[in-house]
Amino acid sequence: MKQTEITPEIFQLTRFGLVNCFLVREDDGLTLVDTMVSGSANAIVHAVHTLNRRLRRILLTHVHADHVGSLDALADSFVGIEVAVGRRESRLLTRDFRTEPGEPTDKIRGAFTKIATIPSMLLSEGEQYGSLRVIATPGHTPGHLAFFDERSGTVIAGDALVAVGGLRIPGDCSAVFPLPNWGTWHRSTAVESARKLLAVEPRRIVMGHGRPVIENAVQRLKDAIRHAE
Repeated sequence: MKQTEITPEIFQLTRFGLVNCFLVREDDGLTLVDTMVSGSANAIVHAVHTLNRRLRRILLTHVHADHVGSLDALADSFVGIEVAVGRRESRLLTRDFRTEPGEPTDKIRGAFTKIATIPSMLLSEGEQYGSLRVIATPGHTPGHLAFFDERSGTVIAGDALVAVGGLRIPGDCSAVFPLPNWGTWHRSTAVESARKLLAVEPRRIVMGHGRPVIENAVQRLKDAIRHAE
């Protein structure tokens, strides 16, 4: 697994050259954002050890299988660890795929896997979780969350954005990597969520798939929104 320092606080872990999760330095240790596909736990544990800090919490952007696949194994390795997910998204962990009043009624799509771990923390828009501010970014899934690290101006976007074949919004991804399109619940909602991320004027953007955007992040995000409109 490749380990890349994005900022002094954020480290990107990459498997298969395409699937990312992130370790975030906190005052009390580390937060892991997403857990990648099944079978990634040992490599993630090794990365934690290289940073010589204790893993304190696991934070999920959403619950598609490529983001929660190693959650159970990690929860078993770090007994008592805090696990946080969006309040709306948590329903998908119980395989409740009904839409809520006021939401688009499109079918919730994507690959879901059975997860035994029960989250200990349910998050909502605007809350602070460790050093990260919670931003509700529905569209790819109804309860998708992104996170903003104000220390470095970095957005951890999960699948609210994809950077394979150019920075794109799910539902409008490049033919080089169309899978996020097939797993996206509601494209126009995803575009509105991208506008929310633009409003924080990020200096950097990292995401679940693709290389980090570390230059001209605001302009590239504007271009992605324009392309999807």
